[in-house]
Amino acid sequence: MSVDQHRSIPVDHGRVHIRIETARIATLIPVRSIVVCAVLAVVIVAAGLASMTIGAYDVDFGSVIRAILDPSSDPDIRQVVFEWRLPRVLFAVLCGAALALAGGIFQSLTRNPLGSPDIIGFGIGAQFGVTVTMVVLELNTYTFKAAGALVGGLITALLVYVLANKNTLSSFRLIIVGIGVSAGLGSLTSWILISVSVEKAMMAATWGAGSLASLGFDQLIPASIVFAIVTLLSLPLNRTLPVLEMGDDAATALGISPGRTRLAAMVFGVALVALVTAAAGPISFIALAAPQISQRLTRSNTPMSAVPVMFTGAALVVVSDGVAQLIAVPVGVVTVSIGGLYLAWLLAAQYARRT
Repeated sequence: MSVDQHRSIPVDHGRVHIRIETARIATLIPVRSIVVCAVLAVVIVAAGLASMTIGAYDVDFGSVIRAILDPSSDPDIRQVVFEWRLPRVLFAVLCGAALALAGGIFQSLTRNPLGSPDIIGFGIGAQFGVTVTMVVLELNTYTFKAAGALVGGLITALLVYVLANKNTLSSFRLIIVGIGVSAGLGSLTSWILISVSVEKAMMAATWGAGSLASLGFDQLIPASIVFAIVTLLSLPLNRTLPVLEMGDDAATALGISPGRTRLAAMVFGVALVALVTAAAGPISFIALAAPQISQRLTRSNTPMSAVPVMFTGAALVVVSDGVAQLIAVPVGVVTVSIGGLYLAWLLAAQYARRT
């Protein structure tokens, strides 16, 4: 068919979809996912604008709107909004989307809601790589921190994969091994910090709290380019990972290589975590919570629904960063507090289903 067709149709399980069919593409998009993404986009914009009113320089909501829409408005306010506060909001969106997508990849890969990079050690591996780069090698630019985070995350992923792989890869064994490796890397990080000068330790500890402060367009532009590239490369996982959740035999029968898919998923997931860790430090639990929240909002059968998952993560980080500014703490403190409660609830729910 040479022209696009867009129409809502009911499907067997009772959900309304929009069918998009062209000469090259034929797909169904759930209407509920579109509505959820639209609502989350409104939350992101509203929370982002509200957060730009918070700071040492008082700017009311109307002034923020005028500074964005009117080039002839007060130049001082425009400088505060565009050069200081807008990059922070955009970074919050980028970090939330990247962490949420990484969480969706790993939760789908392990077929377990606990299979996020926070739990299975890949986030700690990236953090350890940046700590070594900053404190031991004394390389503190974004490029070197990104390289350190990527190398640390990939080595950790390889170590966890090798230790957890016994003929078949069990998601439970992967999570348990990941927790053990994470604990070991955490101990090594602590040993490094107590072995260096107080100034270096304080610098690393401040970064380790996870903060979006002092980030500008100099870091945002390269981070956005890397994020766009990794996201585009990982889009095929949106189709292959849900199939892999049905088992290796089913995936192979449908023409999907389980080994190649797992390798690609781990590399892209670690790259997304490394991207955020290098820029903002470890922002914990977004990768754990966002895919599960998105799955419940969209009523999806898989945590790997890329677009809703990224919108959910972005909304979580933007709102968390606004709260962090109000109470004058790093955003990582807020996400840890919220994520800890969420993890406790998730574990209790998992236990209740098994008993």
